[in-house]
Amino acid sequence: MSEKNYLSLDSSILYRCNQKHYDKLLSKYEIGYTQLILLTQIYENEGVSMNELASRGVYDKGTITKSIQRLEQLSYVRIENSEVDKRSKLLYTTEKTQDIMPKLYQMRSEWSSHLSGDISSEELDIYNKVQAKLIEKAREYTTELDSEDVRFYGLQKLTLLDFPGRMACTVFTGGCNMRCPFCHNRSLVFLNENDSEISVNDIVDYLENRSKVLDGVCITGGEPLLHKGLKDFIKKAKSLGLQVKLDTNGSNFEKLKELVEEGLLDYVAVDIKNCPKKYPETIGLQNYDLSEIEKVISYLLEDHVDYEFRTTIVKQFHEVSDIEEIGKWIKGAKRYYLQNFEDHGTCIQSGLSEVGIETLEKMKEVAKPYVKEIELRGVKE
Repeated sequence: MSEKNYLSLDSSILYRCNQKHYDKLLSKYEIGYTQLILLTQIYENEGVSMNELASRGVYDKGTITKSIQRLEQLSYVRIENSEVDKRSKLLYTTEKTQDIMPKLYQMRSEWSSHLSGDISSEELDIYNKVQAKLIEKAREYTTELDSEDVRFYGLQKLTLLDFPGRMACTVFTGGCNMRCPFCHNRSLVFLNENDSEISVNDIVDYLENRSKVLDGVCITGGEPLLHKGLKDFIKKAKSLGLQVKLDTNGSNFEKLKELVEEGLLDYVAVDIKNCPKKYPETIGLQNYDLSEIEKVISYLLEDHVDYEFRTTIVKQFHEVSDIEEIGKWIKGAKRYYLQNFEDHGTCIQSGLSEVGIETLEKMKEVAKPYVKEIELRGVKE
C-alpha cells in the first residue's frame, strides 16, 4: 500500500532542492536562500518591521536577527528606529540591493519556469489554492504551538552561586507580569525587538552536552511560570539527571504547586518584594491582589519542597519596619535572604540606590525572630 507523504517527505524535498539551487546561484552575492526571501520581502515592503517580517515567514526571532544582521553587514539592508515605537526596528533596502534585485527576480523566474514547464495553468492554479489552504492551517497550528512554548533570552553556562550547593547553569525566560522599578533585567521584562531568543533545542543540547559536569539548572527571568511550555522543558532537564531550581515572583500558585507535586522542582526561590501594604508601589502595579502570593507562602511553609524567600533591599522602597513586617508574614520560614540592591545601569527606573551595611544589619535583626535562618547576600566588604 502506497503512503501519501506529500505533507512531509515530498514538501521537504522541494524545500531542499529550492535551497540547494538558490544557495549555489546566490553565493556570488554572499547570501543564501533564506536571506533572499527576506531581502525580497523588504524590497517589496520598504519600512517593514522586523517583528512583522518574522510573523510573515513564521521565523523565530533568533533566525530573523542573525539573517538581518548579515544583510546589514553586507550593506544590502539598513535598519532604522521607528518614530512611533523606539524599540521597533524598521528595515529598508540600499542602492546595492536595488541594483541586484532585477537579477534576483530573473533568477526566481527561470527557476519557476523550470519547475512548472510541463504543468498546465489549471494544474498550477489547483496547486496554489491547495498550498494556500495548507499554509493557513499550518500557521494556525504553529501559532498555538508558539503560545505553549518556553522562550529563553539568556544562558549563563556555569554558576556556583545561583543554585545552593550545586554546580549549575542558569537560563533566563522572557516576559514578566510585574514592573518592579529596581529590576535589573529590564530587557527581559519588556523584550526589546533586537533581543535574540535562544531556542529550547539549543538549551537542551547544551544541557545534554554538559550533563556529566552540571548538577542542576536554575530557571529565572522574567517570570518563568508565565510560560506554558515550562513543564516540558523541566521534564527534559530532569531526564538528564539534573536538579531544577525555580526563581519566581510567586504570582502563580497553581502552576507552582503542579510542578512541585509532580516532583519536577528541587528548590524554589520566591522574591518577596516588600511588606503587603507597600507591594503595589514596589512592583509598579496599582491595586495588586496578593492572594496568589499568600497561597505560595503558606504552601512553601508546609515544606513540600526545599525553598527560600528573599528580598532585594532598595533605599527608596524599604525601611527597617518593612522587613519586620515581612518577617511576620513569612513566620516560620526555613530561609530568608536580604540582598542589597546594585545598580547595573539596566533597571526599569533610574536613580535608585542601595542601603548602608548598618541598615542591612538592622533589617536582619528585626526579621531574625520570625525565621529559622536569615543571611545577607551581595554585601560589599
